[in-house]
Amino acid sequence: MSIHARFFLDRGDFTLDVDLEIPGRGVTALFGRSGSGKTTVLRCLAGLERIREGRLTFNGEIWQEGRRWLPVHKRPLGYVFQEASLFPHLRVRDNLLYGFKRLPVEQRRLKLDEVVDLLGLTELLARYPDELSGGQRQRVSIGRGLLTSPRLLLMDEPLASLDGISKGEILPYLERLRDELSIPVVYVSHTIEEVARLADHMVLLENGRALAQGPLQALLTRTDLPLAHSEQAAAVIEGTVAAQHTLDHLTEVAFSGGSLLISHQDRPVGAPQRLRILARDVSVALERPDSSSLLNAIPVTITQISDDPHPGHVILNLAAGEQQLLARISARSCRQLALSPGQPVWAMVKGVAVV
Repeated sequence: MSIHARFFLDRGDFTLDVDLEIPGRGVTALFGRSGSGKTTVLRCLAGLERIREGRLTFNGEIWQEGRRWLPVHKRPLGYVFQEASLFPHLRVRDNLLYGFKRLPVEQRRLKLDEVVDLLGLTELLARYPDELSGGQRQRVSIGRGLLTSPRLLLMDEPLASLDGISKGEILPYLERLRDELSIPVVYVSHTIEEVARLADHMVLLENGRALAQGPLQALLTRTDLPLAHSEQAAAVIEGTVAAQHTLDHLTEVAFSGGSLLISHQDRPVGAPQRLRILARDVSVALERPDSSSLLNAIPVTITQISDDPHPGHVILNLAAGEQQLLARISARSCRQLALSPGQPVWAMVKGVAVV
């Protein structure tokens, strides 16, 4: 199962020229600066941009090739915009059911109760849109899209118009959508924190072209890409909750390279837990420190040492089991410790800094 897209669009001042292979499940993020072509790619996938030079197949079905063109209303997809755009005269329940009622019964794959439970909308069903917060409106918009039973969900910066509190409110619901539904999602964002929290796969766009594409974890730690050299350079670790240390308000997360203690997360033991660890919050030691305020010491192996845009820093790629960490340290420390690729060291991680 996969989506293959080949789009070429020349607008004079902007050219889109991409060849994309998008997995048929999970969340794929289209990431890049403003003007890189993210929304244009999404509109091409939806059929909102009718371009002459293009090919699009969805799980083997041809949606576009030469003169063959599947119109927007025949593409089994949902589209969530930056603004919720709910019908102001309809209550939440009727907004949710607007597309659902127009869908043939045999094509309805999701039920109202399922979507309401998934997005936590039970208490909102009788309200009108002007009685909702921004995050609540966006959850209703997502629910309305899901109730059209799409086989592909497109989301165009759905959190861009929300404040920090509203973003924090809606992100757990987007994680549930990713974890509990089998619908592939293509998610546009220019915020790396969102991408790191939600995406499984990433397409890095720059000036209308795909600079790189692949699994999120791999792209974040590739030092030939700008992500690993930015101020927010980070690695993503996939693990599971191993224990709750309630006395200390800490959660222990196990992964292939060991375990990490982080600030308390309200998740049951055994639940999946994704961690984003900033390179600036990782230091290294030749031996495991006996006395330190840092809670986490993980045995790792240096796989690569790269120059950083800051002349006094270097970036270390560290193998932690089957996963990767990044560490940004001073070039002086690298020289004094005589660090080199292939060397086993200890990675020291601040638990309170892990997000």
